Formats: sequence, structure tokens, C-alpha cells
Amino acid sequence: MKKLMTLCIIHRHPNVLLGMKKRGFGAGRWNGFGGKVEGGETIENAAKREMREEAGIEIKNLDEIGIIEFAFKNNPEILEVHIFKSDDFSGEPVESEEMKPQWFHVDEIPFEEMWPDDIHWMPLFLSNKKFRGRFLFDKPSDSNSVSRIIEKELSEIDDAIL
Repeated sequence: MKKLMTLCIIHRHPNVLLGMKKRGFGAGRWNGFGGKVEGGETIENAAKREMREEAGIEIKNLDEIGIIEFAFKNNPEILEVHIFKSDDFSGEPVESEEMKPQWFHVDEIPFEEMWPDDIHWMPLFLSNKKFRGRFLFDKPSDSNSVSRIIEKELSEIDDAIL
């Protein structure tokens, strides 16, 4: 069973906008902004809605740059995450109940406080290379435990394939 999700990161070189997840799945980690695609919603509209809800900014242009499937050992659910990049938005990032936004220089991305897969695909993202991947984790994460990658596949792909 697949669950359709979005993840959006603002990249205005040399900075990226990440958010500290304050509650729920992945709490205590820096991440992009995103979440579930609601019924009747396009993936792009879901990404824009999540940015508005979580960081208070309006996205004007989105570029889908990757798709990654995330799975957890002994859990049949697969999270199909569509990863978007944008540098075109209006408004100033503001903290929400769910996320605390912060700008990071690309050389200072806090990978040690992020999901362990991010360090693998972020260089492709920052280089504007399209990618597809799959990561299997030993367990879901909560603030008291660290998920480890037990299988990974990641490859750069042609634009037309995404």
C-alpha cells in the first residue's frame, strides 16, 4: 500500500530553507516541508499547500526533482515522496505549530540532525539533477531513536522519466 507524499525545499543558492519538525512523524529532525496529498488534490497543489501551512509562504514555481519510496521493516506501507525544489515564492518564512523554518548555507546543512537518507540525495538536488530512489529503514523514527538505512537504491535519471 502506497501513501502519496510531498517534500519541498526552497533553494536560493547558496542557501536552503529547512524546517525543524516540532511534532508528529520525524519530530526533532530538520527536513523539507511537505506531507500527505489529500483526495482530489494534485501533487503540486499539495506541495504548495504544505509550504503555506508549515512555513507561511506562497510558492510560485515548483520543479519536481525526485521521487523516493520510503519503507520500514515489518511495515507494508510505502511512502512515495515527490521532492520539489523552488526558488520563487512570496512572503517571509514563519514558524508554525508543526515546523520552525531556518535558512542554511549549502555547506552547513545539518545532516546529522536529518533523516539518514538526505545526505545521499541532497547533492543531486543541489546540482539540479533529477533522481529516483528507494530507502528501507530498520524502523520508523521518533525523537528517542534513530532509524538506520538497511537497503538503498538511488540513481540520477533523465528528465523525461520523472
